[in-house]
Amino acid sequence: MRKFLRYLATLVAAALLAAAIGTLVPHPLWPAARAAGESTRHILVLKNAIHTDIAIPLDDDVRRRFRFLVEAGQPADAPAARYFVFGWGGRAFYLETPNWSELKAAPVLKALTLDTSVMHVDVAGAIEEPHPNVAGFDIDEAHFSALLDYIQASFQQGSNGPMVIDNAGYSSFDPFYEANGNFNALIGCNTWTAAALRTAGLRTGWWNPLPVSLGVVVEVV
Repeated sequence: MRKFLRYLATLVAAALLAAAIGTLVPHPLWPAARAAGESTRHILVLKNAIHTDIAIPLDDDVRRRFRFLVEAGQPADAPAARYFVFGWGGRAFYLETPNWSELKAAPVLKALTLDTSVMHVDVAGAIEEPHPNVAGFDIDEAHFSALLDYIQASFQQGSNGPMVIDNAGYSSFDPFYEANGNFNALIGCNTWTAAALRTAGLRTGWWNPLPVSLGVVVEVV
């Protein structure tokens, strides 16, 4: 038993060290050049204790890019609509845990081992800034377009386009779609967000397992 406890403590210490290094070492190491004089787009990262979403400001171009969401009934044309909110995550945990009070062992186990992934999409109105759970970043048009490409590529495509999951939303207007990639304890929702931010020309840590790690070194490059 003592040997097992030492082994377990070593694993925990290694995981904590990896998380610290992954958070503090910037990725990419060398900033990329930013196009001068280009207009900027303001994107948001929304977080809770374990999960992050990306909020994309709505305009006609964004609505055209994601017209399948509009055609499916999401109220992106409503006067109060300001953002599409995208979140990638593990299928079992995401679909079966709408509230913390509904947390179950099986989805947690799948999230820690291996699960398929889904994309959650919502429409939001005005979002308060500054706010402890909201981080805003200005990016140029080229990086904004690259970010939209990255989000689009995260949707799994069927014969008729992105595949919605029936009766899976938490409300009437926040559907889930089948997504590309597998989810586990090492590659989770926050590593997806970090990769999206790097695509948008921002720096993150090399590994970002938790929302708090995204707030340490993210900066415009």
